[in-house]
Amino acid sequence: MTSIFTVFLASSMIMNVKGQKIDSLFPVRGLCIEAPVPAKVDSFITFINQELVPRKINTLILRVDYNYQFTSHPELRDTMPLSKSDVKKLVSVCRKNKIRLIPQINLLGHQSWASHLGKLLAAYPGFDETPHVVIPEKYVWPNSDGLYCKSYCPLHPQVHQVVFAVVDEVCDAFEADAFHAGMDEVFYLGDDQCPRCQGRDKAELFAGEVRTIRDHLAARGRELWIWGDRLLEGKTTGLGMWEASYNNTHRAIDMIPKDVFICDWHYERPDKTAVIFANKGLRVATSPWRIPGVTSQQVQDIADFRRDATPQVKNNYAGVVQTVWSAAIDFVRESYQNNLKGGQWASFVAMTDKMNELSK
Repeated sequence: MTSIFTVFLASSMIMNVKGQKIDSLFPVRGLCIEAPVPAKVDSFITFINQELVPRKINTLILRVDYNYQFTSHPELRDTMPLSKSDVKKLVSVCRKNKIRLIPQINLLGHQSWASHLGKLLAAYPGFDETPHVVIPEKYVWPNSDGLYCKSYCPLHPQVHQVVFAVVDEVCDAFEADAFHAGMDEVFYLGDDQCPRCQGRDKAELFAGEVRTIRDHLAARGRELWIWGDRLLEGKTTGLGMWEASYNNTHRAIDMIPKDVFICDWHYERPDKTAVIFANKGLRVATSPWRIPGVTSQQVQDIADFRRDATPQVKNNYAGVVQTVWSAAIDFVRESYQNNLKGGQWASFVAMTDKMNELSK
């Protein structure tokens, strides 16, 4: 009798999720992807029309970083920068199809990659949190310096003057009401050799930078989005040093403003950490990557969390944002191949199919 009741209850709960309109079940249905290079903007617009719109995507995060023709700081332009006219094409297609367009520039961390120093620290080496750590000609991980990516010093007195100028410029170009600041995988923070940060609480440093960015955006009517990994504890939970923090930044979750939007990425397992953020009063979207089965479970979890949450917490479970970590054109090619056995495209299809299934 117990087993029959359990099956009946489980079936009833699934039915209670199904049948809800997609906007009420998944307010955020997103894709986070590298911005297309200028020569491929038109192809990407075709992709938006042919793939994102029919699949009911309503949020598009474009990782622009320094690939824009900045006029405020032209020295920060990367090698293939988008023009303002390129961006306006993207703005137009997204507005036509009611897709919220959110630009991203990595702030705080990810100021280098492998053996390549990013534009900000190349142009302003004084902003480097760890200038004593030299970028190697041949990068390997792990290494004796613990170098994954460089960070800028959040307490440098000039860093925000420069950073916020380019943030404002790219947000203006994208006509954006939100900005994604990245802030994931920050390993260099509060370094013992930094004259400004040494000895300071890393959680307070991280939270302070989140607040500084959030306050700047809020003054201009914009919302801050970030990745959530630095706000999770990695050792006790077993989440590890990538999807969570080993350097005690996790306590910052109680120090940041509640209107910061969290993208909670987990790629190998459907970890239920969205519950942590939602119960702290933060809106959260789960972010999968490349394993379709994991992605489908993550979509189901968000639907279940919204169903089971108190009225005060329900809307904090905002939805799901698929992440893509290849060039935009490569993902577009994946869509043409339509290989659904595994990978980013298969995960994206799993996400949108599951959302549509649950909302029928």
